[in-house]
Amino acid sequence: MGLGLGGFVDGVLLHQVLQWHHMVSDIHGKEPTTLAGLEVNTMADGFFHVVTWLFVLVGSLLLVDAWRQGRLAPSWSFHLGLLLAGWGVFNLVEGVVDHQVLGVHHVRDDLGGPLSWDLGFLALGALLVVAGWLLHRRGRRAMLARSRTAA
Repeated sequence: MGLGLGGFVDGVLLHQVLQWHHMVSDIHGKEPTTLAGLEVNTMADGFFHVVTWLFVLVGSLLLVDAWRQGRLAPSWSFHLGLLLAGWGVFNLVEGVVDHQVLGVHHVRDDLGGPLSWDLGFLALGALLVVAGWLLHRRGRRAMLARSRTAA
């Protein structure tokens, strides 16, 4: 779910609200400054949102399945930590693959030197992974301690 929610934050906030970039906004001939380029980018953004929605759907189904099997419900820190870590993994993968390797867009395609924004995006991703993992571990330890005292 964290991968999908991280994608939604990226797509809704950076693509639609702030309009800093779109999925293929740094490809020559596909720039969103023309109607044809904006149409291509809007369709690519739509496919991106379908994939992130599918991530959230699969995560939700797995969560419901675990609940229906009667497994112990994780604490908020356990669950929130995994969401944050998943969001961070999304930022790291998307930031390396789309921004650096493929170069299809950058965090700020509307600027002349987008590297500092791309590096900040990667740093935010790493921070989310570390913070999420620490929060998850705290929740996991508390859950294990509760299960030991119940046994």
